[in-house]
Formats: sequence, C-alpha cells, structure tokens
Amino acid sequence: MAKKISILIVDDEESVRDSLFNWFMEDGYRVECAENAKKALSILESGSFDIILADIKMPGMDGLEMLRRIKLLKSDSIVIVMTAFATVDTAVQALKDGAFDYITKPFDPDDLSHLIRNATKQISLAEENENLKKKVVSLENVEDLIGVSEPMKKVLKDIESVAQSSSSVVITGESGTGKELVARAIHSNSPRKFFPLVSVHCGALTESLLESELFGHEKGAFTGAMYNRKGRFEMADNGTIFLDEIATISTKMQIDLLRVLESKSFVRVGGNKEISSDFRVICATNKDLKGMVERGTFREDLYYRLNVVNIYVPPLRERIEDIPLLVDYFIRKYCTSMNRPPVSIDPVALKRIEELKFPGNVRELENMIERAIVVGNGKKISLKDLPLEKAIMSNSIESLDELEKNHILLILNKYNWNISRAAKALKVDRVTLYNKISKYGFKP
Repeated sequence: MAKKISILIVDDEESVRDSLFNWFMEDGYRVECAENAKKALSILESGSFDIILADIKMPGMDGLEMLRRIKLLKSDSIVIVMTAFATVDTAVQALKDGAFDYITKPFDPDDLSHLIRNATKQISLAEENENLKKKVVSLENVEDLIGVSEPMKKVLKDIESVAQSSSSVVITGESGTGKELVARAIHSNSPRKFFPLVSVHCGALTESLLESELFGHEKGAFTGAMYNRKGRFEMADNGTIFLDEIATISTKMQIDLLRVLESKSFVRVGGNKEISSDFRVICATNKDLKGMVERGTFREDLYYRLNVVNIYVPPLRERIEDIPLLVDYFIRKYCTSMNRPPVSIDPVALKRIEELKFPGNVRELENMIERAIVVGNGKKISLKDLPLEKAIMSNSIESLDELEKNHILLILNKYNWNISRAAKALKVDRVTLYNKISKYGFKP
C-alpha cells in the first residue's frame, strides 16, 4: 500500500491485544495497543490513527464513551467496535454514534480482514479526493463535484483552466451528470463571482415566455404585462448567465441570441430602448449540438459563438470508482437534512449499486440513497432498502444467467428474504433456491 495504515487496538484483554497486534503487524500495518479507553485517548492526544479497533466492555470508561469523545475531537479516524454476541444491540448503538462498523467476538479472521480492507479503501478514496481538491488550489465551491476518477479529474482541470476567462462555455453530458454544478463552479472561480449567476431552463419555456424571460418586457407589451420587468440578460450584468438545455430553443430565438452575444445589447419586449449588459454565457445540453448543426436544426454561427470551450461531464457508468464517495456524500447529506442518526451501507448493497448502469446518472443515485434512508429502519442500508426493481429493468441483460440472477434477487427482496415465500413465488423448492443463492453469492 502507498501509505502504511495505522491501527490502534483498545482492549482490556491482553490475549486479544497481542493476537491482533501480531496479526496486523504481519500484514504490514503500523500498530499500537492500549489496555483501556483512558490510555487510548492519551495516545490520541499526541498522534492520530487511521483505524481504531475498540472493545465496548472495558473497566472504567467503556468503548461507547470513548467513541463519543473521539468524535468530539473531530477525529477522522475510522472506529470499529468489538463486542461479544450478547451485546450486539449496544454495537448497533455505536453505529449511531459514528462507528464505521462492528465485529463480534470471537473473530472470524476472514471477516476481520475484509472489514479492515473496506476501511482502508474508504481512507484511500477520501485522501485521494482531498489531495485532488488541494492540487486544484485555485478552485472554490467544488465540494459537490465528488470524484477521484480520471474523467472527473479532467472536469476539475477544465474548470480551473476556463474559469478566469470570459469565454463562452458549452457543458455537454447526459441528464443527471451535474452540468449545472460545473457551471456554478466555473462562475464561483471566475472574476465575476461577486456578481449574479442567473440560470434559465430553456426547455421549460415556450418561445414567447423564453423571449420575455431573457430580454424582459415593458408594461403593456402583452396581456398580463402589468409592469416593467427586467430580463435575465439584464440581471446578469457583470455576472454569468447559464442557459440550460440550449438545444431546445427555436430558430427565431437562435437568431435573437446570436445578435445579443455579438453586441451584448438587446431591447425589452414591447420596448424601443437599447439596453447593454456585460455577461458571460455558459450553456448546457444533453444533445449533440454539432450533429444538430449538420442536420440544419441549430445555427452553425451560433454554435461556434457558444462553443468556444467545451467541457464534457462523464456519465456515472464511466466513473464507477467514484460511486463509494458519492454514496457516502449522499448518506451524510440526507441523514443531516432529515435529522437522522448516521448510517452506513452494507458492502453487498454497495457492490450491487456499483453493478448498475444508472441511466439517470448521479441524480438517480442520489434519489436511490435518499429513498433508502427514508424507508430503511436499520443502522445500515441493505439490499432490501434499495429500489432495485426499476434499476434492474433499466440495465441491459446480456445473458440468461444475468436475467436469472436479477430476477431471483428481485423476488428475495420483495419477500424480505423469506426463503419459503420466495421459493413458492419462483416455483422452485427451497433447496434449489438455496443453491442459487450460493451460486450468485447473495447475502441478505
């Protein structure tokens, strides 16, 4: 591993400390031990650890109180609690207090190794994301642009390179990829950031409404125009105007927009006074503008006026390695907004999410996690909390095995893993269903 992960073992049983110490040292970790919570907190005052393995039942201060104190210190350490079978409920409570996970005694070596690997993977992803943000030192307000994949690194570099200019930008990408977030990041890091960012969803307005929205109107210009109204171009003076779904505007509006971009002046609907405005234009579309130019449905001169710089935002299926970070971000976001205790996600559920195609991209993933937090009753998001039926149908099925696998998983979740009911619904016996579960590696 690039960085030697440090582990602090806190347990009042010397045999446990010794066995874990030798075990992790052999695996290449940096390891220290403490016989009680007080000693552990003293060690943490003089240095930090990536992972803390703490027993819950200890004389004096117990593991739960130590966990709370560690979190009060704003420590980034991942805390894994250790407990006996009789105190699993207490371990679950630890998850609410911020523990990464828990493991029961006596330990299964494979389970513990898997748990440490998951924790190490999360540490690596978080550090890589943070290092990427530090490298792009001039960028601000990019916290919502989550990702450590190469495509996302390119997006951040593109934002950095284009932000300081006033050139027009076209942001392309599928629906739900975060094109508006990119536009906001460009504006926030530009010299115009102290002036407005004005957004217009072109596809949501008719031609006449869009004309009034962009250019404004004078009192009496049309029925219902009871007063003078500034248009979005006027509001964006010295700032940025973001035109979303630019490919949907009519031919007439394309001509009007071209004239405004060339002169930076316009006339309100029903008016005769020329109004000047100094704005930067950022557009977004999920359509192929160049193809539209070739087909004659989008003006070539407007295309080249807008497309000075192009930033492509990749779909989620091209940045699978970003999914764990995005899931963690959305879990924290919605637990906070719903005033819910922190939850984690079952590794099996996370792996299933990583296998989906996500035609709705990051927006679909966000909705999936929000729903899982709303409907889930446990301290972990599990497979049964995920709306997988629609997601499975949206994925292309390439083999009969894949079709069978997805259908069995769908039925198991539908009947909350009641094997008898699921087997009856599938019209197979319980032994056959158990064999299928084993074949595909399903876990509740």
